[in-house]
Amino acid sequence: MQTHLLEMTGITKRFPGVLALSDVSLHLGAGEVLALMGENGAGKSTLMKILGGAQPPDLGRILIDGREVTLGSVRDAKTLGIALIHQELMLAPNLDVAANIFLGTEQGRNFWLSPLQRKPMREVAAQLLKRVGLSLSPDTLVSTLTAGQMQMVEIAKALSLNARIIIMDEPTSSLTSGESEHLFHIIRQLKSEGIGIIYISHRMEEVLNLADRISVLRDGRYIGDLLRSEATHDKVVALMVGRELSGNYFPQHSPDPSAEVVLEVENLHVPGAPAGVSFSARRGEILGFAGLVGAGRTELMQTLFGVTPALSGNVRLLGKDFMPRSPREAIDRGVYLAPEDRKRHGLVLPMSIAQNTSLPNVSTYSKFGFLNRVKERNVAESEVKRLRTKASSIEQLTVNLSGGNQQKVVLGKWLAMTPQILILDEPTRGIDVGAKAEIYRHMAELAKNGITLIMVSSDMEEVMGMSDRVLVMHERRIKGELTREQLSEQRIAQLMTGKVEGAAA
Repeated sequence: MQTHLLEMTGITKRFPGVLALSDVSLHLGAGEVLALMGENGAGKSTLMKILGGAQPPDLGRILIDGREVTLGSVRDAKTLGIALIHQELMLAPNLDVAANIFLGTEQGRNFWLSPLQRKPMREVAAQLLKRVGLSLSPDTLVSTLTAGQMQMVEIAKALSLNARIIIMDEPTSSLTSGESEHLFHIIRQLKSEGIGIIYISHRMEEVLNLADRISVLRDGRYIGDLLRSEATHDKVVALMVGRELSGNYFPQHSPDPSAEVVLEVENLHVPGAPAGVSFSARRGEILGFAGLVGAGRTELMQTLFGVTPALSGNVRLLGKDFMPRSPREAIDRGVYLAPEDRKRHGLVLPMSIAQNTSLPNVSTYSKFGFLNRVKERNVAESEVKRLRTKASSIEQLTVNLSGGNQQKVVLGKWLAMTPQILILDEPTRGIDVGAKAEIYRHMAELAKNGITLIMVSSDMEEVMGMSDRVLVMHERRIKGELTREQLSEQRIAQLMTGKVEGAAA
């Protein structure tokens, strides 16, 4: 019988009022890429925290090379060659690359006042950077790196610990398509060296192309495995959600091409952009914005929402001048933004789900200076049910929700209101496939009801599946426009990289 590199059997974990994991088992072979999938709240993060030594299991066994081990701390896990790369990268931006790679394992620090051996650390760091395909100096400040480069530094850090098992949690969520391809190349290289990879992602296409095997959790329980040869989009979804998704994954939507123009943007000059941008959006349209990370999409949306003042230009909303000086002014005119960074800009984490839901429109929940808690609870419960947010109750603090469920609360608070324009910046980042389908259906329903949606997305499948029209940005300019009939991955990619040959611009 073959001995697995890793085996977890009968893992059970309880939190107050919640059974997070119930008798979960999985295994990983040397040189295998195992995709771990499941809806938000299925138990993936808890299981990986147990494997990473951050949390102890209540029941169960963990075996490395057939030998039972106890992971009492993160240090224990690292000593055994287990490295966890979080979705939100754990690097110190004020330190250089070499210092980050060896943070906590510095060479030469045998006692408190002993000097660090900086030269050997830089030399080893340079070798590790070369191994992951980064042509950077080890002295480069991490704050100057792109998201893709930071991801490679995290992998180099794991390799510095002689990691044999590397856990990657949503590693492509902030990467460009080119950076993602580089990551996949590195993963295949690590696989060839006998390193086992546990890969957590909601992006079905990359999972089906990358994983040797897919393990699925649902409601804290192990559901089953699929080999790459037998895995399909529909089979994985059925295991994850316990049912077939009815209807089209991307709902059909046909906007009226003669509908009134709701938003007119003329030569709007956003801080940091080399020139102004111009575009329009019609009532009931889903207008997609595509582009590489750093193309200026988020900055443009923040200006439309009043976060950053424009330098010049004209904007008209329903025929009237619209140049908001604050988000409050934009909200009062019916323009809402669900931001990309939910934790910093989309939520007040110490508040409950109900409080976050009512916050943007709290005056409508008040009478004679008193908050109508019944109305607040009713609206919050309606949005939680609609988006299938997994929480113990609407009184649960949002800080204690998973990332995907936090994103659902952000969406829910805006959907509880009646916007003229709803701007969605990476609306399904970190959200499971079942909830994505529901959000897409709701987006189509909103558009059908005459609400204009502006969607910024780095997910090519999402852009093509949901957009009625796509504007592609490159270096903070609108490089081209594509109608639904003109949409193709090649055309979008050409515009995103500044190449317009063969694309309809």
